[in-house]
Amino acid sequence: ITDPKFSTPISNVTAAVGREATLTCVVHDLGAYKVAWLRVDTQTILTIQNHVITKNKRIGITYTEKKTWQLRIKDIRETDRGWYMCQINTDPMKSQTGYLDVVVPPDILDYPTSTDMVVREGSNVTLRCAAVGSPAPAIVWRREAGDNISLQDGEQVPPMIWVPNQLVGAVEGQRMTLECHSEAYPKSINYWTREKGDIVPQGGKYEPVLIDNAYKVVMKLSIKVVSLADFGAYKCIAKNSLGETDGTIKLYKLPKSAINSVETVDGKRRNKSRKGSNFYESNDFIDEDMEGSSKRK
Repeated sequence: ITDPKFSTPISNVTAAVGREATLTCVVHDLGAYKVAWLRVDTQTILTIQNHVITKNKRIGITYTEKKTWQLRIKDIRETDRGWYMCQINTDPMKSQTGYLDVVVPPDILDYPTSTDMVVREGSNVTLRCAAVGSPAPAIVWRREAGDNISLQDGEQVPPMIWVPNQLVGAVEGQRMTLECHSEAYPKSINYWTREKGDIVPQGGKYEPVLIDNAYKVVMKLSIKVVSLADFGAYKCIAKNSLGETDGTIKLYKLPKSAINSVETVDGKRRNKSRKGSNFYESNDFIDEDMEGSSKRK
């Protein structure tokens, strides 16, 4: 007459999806009794002694030294997670259990995770990230370029068109450069027009230049030699698939007497005008009421 008993508890096992896991049951003094492995939640008999009962081909049994039974599960799946029982067919039955935990690498789901979006500036947008894994993955947001994500109270909407100087004075015969700053996404088409809507042509006396930096663009329009026909309003226009916006600069005529001195600086001639006790660059004549102001639209 024998009295079989378990030598040690079954150790819990953690394994990754796709790997192999082994649960070990050690029994002393088994005698004529038999050892079986069962799946606890479904009460499915997996093995008896060294025979595999289940039709699951991923299940195997290893029997060594007449006391150690190892349940082997190959190509582990998430569905294999749970409690497993090692049982001796005594009366009453003796058993002990061990837990198999299956870990799953994190994976971001295509749905309902957000895809690329195009929205109008100033509107609300919600980005979603859905991920699975075991244990549950921690989701962290960051900007692609590594910039900080600003979380601030209140709205802060950047301008689509910013005109540094809305009113600019010039004398006939001088060179003049008008400037606008635009911000747009998707990428905008940028151009200049006159007050009647005619597009300012490239070439000849006009030199339009675009300085592109991601979604920010600096628009410059150089007039090589200002003539009487050049005075008036100019519009800098930014247009994309979401719409368009513009800024206006008025170029007005200054009397030639405004230029009363010519200086040579670093070998270059530079025209200057005296106004009271201050000198102003000839490309920076601004109406006093407009000086220091900017237009955001």
